[in-house]
Amino acid sequence: MTDPQLTRRLLLTGAGAAAVAAGLGGCGADGPKRTPQLAGESRPATARPTGSPGPRDEVALRRKIASLLVVGFRGERLAADDWIMKAVREGLGGVILFDRDLQTRERRNIISPDQARALVTSLRDASPGRLIVSIDQEGGRVARLNPENGFPATQSQAQIGATNSTPRTRAWAQTIVQGLTSIGVNLNYAPVVDMNVNPDSPAIGRLERAFSADPDVVVKNATEEIQMHPSSGVKTVLKHFPGSGSATGNTDFAVVDVTRTWNPRELEPFRRLIADGATDSVMAAHLLNKQLDPHRPASLSPAVVTDLLRGQLGWKGPVVSDDMQAVAITSRYGRDQAVALGLEAGMDLLVFANQQVYDTRVVDQTLDTVVDLVRTGRLTEARIDESVARVDALRPPR
Repeated sequence: MTDPQLTRRLLLTGAGAAAVAAGLGGCGADGPKRTPQLAGESRPATARPTGSPGPRDEVALRRKIASLLVVGFRGERLAADDWIMKAVREGLGGVILFDRDLQTRERRNIISPDQARALVTSLRDASPGRLIVSIDQEGGRVARLNPENGFPATQSQAQIGATNSTPRTRAWAQTIVQGLTSIGVNLNYAPVVDMNVNPDSPAIGRLERAFSADPDVVVKNATEEIQMHPSSGVKTVLKHFPGSGSATGNTDFAVVDVTRTWNPRELEPFRRLIADGATDSVMAAHLLNKQLDPHRPASLSPAVVTDLLRGQLGWKGPVVSDDMQAVAITSRYGRDQAVALGLEAGMDLLVFANQQVYDTRVVDQTLDTVVDLVRTGRLTEARIDESVARVDALRPPR
């Protein structure tokens, strides 16, 4: 059941929001209102006056910012002078692996277990720090490690949820984790804890990515999956906050508005899993939900990331972005503004899949953007430090 107190608080989060029970959103001329700051809850950014001195050590600042970026690349094997290897040597926080390239439709990073292991080893050896090696390994149709490249087939979350058997879920999760550890992956963008509100959703339901429409089933199976990861040194990511199960589109390719279809009940899996204390990180969705913020998508909204997720749900750990090159945000804001708004909203780890576009300069250009945000006072270096500290908890031990 929906938490009535939470539902009441949601009414205060967006300016001009209509009653949650009616499932409608509204716009206000003065922009989104913010819920009162909770005791001990810091805001994501505190601007310095424009024109105040920039960072004293820009090199150190660039390294901090680089550590907050995860980037995709092409190549099954890498030479020392490849751009991604250079970025890793200079402190890039992490990489994301894919089996297929969205533009070329060719194989991208993974051909076989031995090849993938060698690729990851070369990246980790090049890194001066604790490199995040990440992947989407949900099971079923969203599995970058699959029989085509020499890994075991895995069932989808929907198939696991339909059975709702603890032993079966544990065995399934163990197979997923074994594949990850066999090649050196240490961050899995899973589990999906969206509720299967719309079975025809092209992003969730139709791909069998949700355990169930029942929050109890979602929480039960997600908990079992999460618990299989830590002993192998793999961190997990709950996604897609504040709930994408009712979406009628995919944010990778279009602006998606769930204002009329989203229900506060979709927060329940996130709320319960965060309260259980086993959550490593949470991914913010690029969905527009005017019930929560009448102007900005969830990932770029302080009302959603800071006030709702961190404030009302009590999440203190890292917030991970969905692909920062997704059409849902770049079509309106462009990359640089999306990065600025995301950091201001409270996101910590910014993921650039390099699938929608392939940009070998994305690291340098993003560093330039964020350094300029600090130099001009839109962000403080202390704000960057907060994210660095949170993201460090996702890194593997040396």
